[in-house]
This record gives sequence, structure tokens and C-alpha cells, in this order.
Amino acid sequence: MTGKVKLLKREGNTIEMKLVGEDHTIANLIAKYAIRKPGVVYSSYIISHPLIGNPVIVLSTDGSRDPLDVIEEVLRDIIKDASEFQQAFEEALKANGECKA
Repeated sequence: MTGKVKLLKREGNTIEMKLVGEDHTIANLIAKYAIRKPGVVYSSYIISHPLIGNPVIVLSTDGSRDPLDVIEEVLRDIIKDASEFQQAFEEALKANGECKA
């Protein structure tokens, strides 16, 4: 992610944050990971225009968790899963004699 994150709104158990310079890919990943977390009742993203809009993630909890804590946990989970995938992929390449590293 090369853009900036801007917190647009924080009201009660809901946050809205804009991912400046990003598109559907990272926004969808964050929203999908977040909705699986305990205490999350709504997680989605909005893009006002597919060519020029920046995604806005909307996340609501049932009050048992701070939505910003959920976002932090989600980002850690995404990094962990990406690292595990990379490691498994490199091992598979080595096992098949494809990796030159």
C-alpha cells in the first residue's frame, strides 16, 4: 500500500477511513478479513467512482471492540498470511526445482 489512510469519521462503534491512492484490491481484502472478526457487525467499502474514487472502508462493531483495534488486527493478519503464502510458494518452487534463489 503506497497511499495514505485518512480517518473520515469516528462515531460510537463505527469508523470510516479513506485509502488515498488505492483501489478495490486492498479495500476488499481489509473488508473481507474484518467481517470475520468477533464483534464486527458490518464491514464494507465504497468507491464513489471506479476511475477516480478512493475507497472508503466502513466498519462497525457491536460495542465489544474498538473498530480501530479491529483494523490493526486485520492488517497484522493480512501481513502474516501474505508472509506465510510467500514462504509456501517459495518452498513449492524449490521442491519443483523452479526457484533459483
